[in-house]
Amino acid sequence: MTTEDDFLVFGQPVLHEEEINEVLDTLRSGWIGTGPKVTRFEDDFAAYKEAPHAVAVSSCTAALHLSLISADIGPGDEVITTPLTFCATANAILHAGATPVLADVDPKTMNIDPEGLKETITDRTAGILPVHFAGRPCKMNPIVDACQDHDLTLIEDCAHAIETQRNGEHAGTFGEYGCFSFYATKNVATAEGGMILTKTEEAAEDLRRLALHGMSRDAWKRYGTDGYKHYHVVEPGYKYNMTDIQAALGIHQLARVDDNWERREMVWGAYNDALKDTPLTLPPEPEPGTRHAYHLYTVLVDEDAAGITRDAFLTAMTEQGVGVGVHYVALPEHPYYQKNLGWEPEDFPHATRIGRQTVSLPLTPGMGDDDVGTVIDAVQEKLGS
Repeated sequence: MTTEDDFLVFGQPVLHEEEINEVLDTLRSGWIGTGPKVTRFEDDFAAYKEAPHAVAVSSCTAALHLSLISADIGPGDEVITTPLTFCATANAILHAGATPVLADVDPKTMNIDPEGLKETITDRTAGILPVHFAGRPCKMNPIVDACQDHDLTLIEDCAHAIETQRNGEHAGTFGEYGCFSFYATKNVATAEGGMILTKTEEAAEDLRRLALHGMSRDAWKRYGTDGYKHYHVVEPGYKYNMTDIQAALGIHQLARVDDNWERREMVWGAYNDALKDTPLTLPPEPEPGTRHAYHLYTVLVDEDAAGITRDAFLTAMTEQGVGVGVHYVALPEHPYYQKNLGWEPEDFPHATRIGRQTVSLPLTPGMGDDDVGTVIDAVQEKLGS
């Protein structure tokens, strides 16, 4: 029987002494809210992504919501996105008062289909919100062209795509806003947290103000060494700021992101080699001229080919001590969206099929060769390979 000690946890973060010491330094400093370490993390992230401005926030969901608000997208507007994503993508659009509209995915890449996307544009469309699924870059040229042709705001959901590039351009820098996640399972983990990339100082200041109640000064500026400064509330903002404790983790996680990426690439390759003769559908190789973030390794379990249902496969892997994930059940499968937006699974056949077959295998830089072997053995044993 598998015990808690030998269970391979899906997406477990890898934390080193540098992060721990930085958090302790933050605690000892007496400043644990938004302060100098958040600024340092923002500067480091902007430099890594070769972006003009980065604004740290409390989550990628917050990043998406603030980007929509900053872009003046709201009631009466439509925003086109993918049905194969976490609910936060659609929910952020709803929180902004706008209406999410879905375009089905490319069945191979699992990213939004640019041609299908174009067919959903109406005179109410205000923005496009593509998701770089699993770390694979979307085909951005036609999406950028569609935004330019119809004067639409482009907001990239880069929750999976910190390291992602296409033709030398970083994911999150194609549009007006690029939104990132530092959730505990992400390639850079701060427990909770997010980041917004934007191109102008004006937009960055707007996002900072919106993230902290609409106040003209944050706490560091009010209570710092320069003496107390009064603030003014200039608009009804939100409470979406990142803390120095979170940033303390992010500073060192980001410093190792490329080393970790290389290990992820090795694990990805090991899975490809070992599982190529199984009845699973494996993820396609990264396209030439792109950099895949290797955030998720997703396989498809077709019951007819594999002799087992997806959910039975999930259970079997867990019983063998391997944590697995599902990314994602397609949005139209969820009751809320069916009831309130009229979405039906059969209207998005590619996303629906993928959502019913997909399984994410463990993929972290902390996995040793024995761990990788454990996953492979569990898959092969269950499939009789």
